[in-house]
Amino acid sequence: MDPLRYLRGYPPHVLTQVQSLIDAGKLGEILRKRYDHGSHAVRDDKALFAYVVGLKDRYMRKAEPLNKVIYDNKLHVVSHALGTHTAISRVQGGKLKAAREIRIATLFRDAPAPFLEMIAVHELAHLKHREHDKGFYQLCAHMSPDYHQLEFDLRLYLTAQEIESAGAR
Repeated sequence: MDPLRYLRGYPPHVLTQVQSLIDAGKLGEILRKRYDHGSHAVRDDKALFAYVVGLKDRYMRKAEPLNKVIYDNKLHVVSHALGTHTAISRVQGGKLKAAREIRIATLFRDAPAPFLEMIAVHELAHLKHREHDKGFYQLCAHMSPDYHQLEFDLRLYLTAQEIESAGAR
């Protein structure tokens, strides 16, 4: 297992700092202190749909409506994704209809609330931008000003979770 697999692409000095926290056994502790605000209330698919649609209505009123937003317990394991956005096109009568779905990995049910917000914002941004380009990240930062820090901290959180679960075996 590569303990820094979620952090590939970051500069070497950052990886060195993270590795030193891992070696000292402090990574999980630091993240718990930073994000220990209790659990969020978004526990089921109905609440998740309302939460994500609320964010969409606040920041992206003109975007296509969402048909489904659910927690998916297969996401992280199967596709190594934490969330997905899909548009399923169907012909109904003489019209082409698109059903937009967002699926969020079940691990966010128990993750700190800022991480749930970050992944929801990320998937919502895909309604307007398919690729992870400059416009995509600008939209993410507009919806969540701390987006880039939250994305990095989520990567640290996933790293800490894997290390803790490997240590429990």
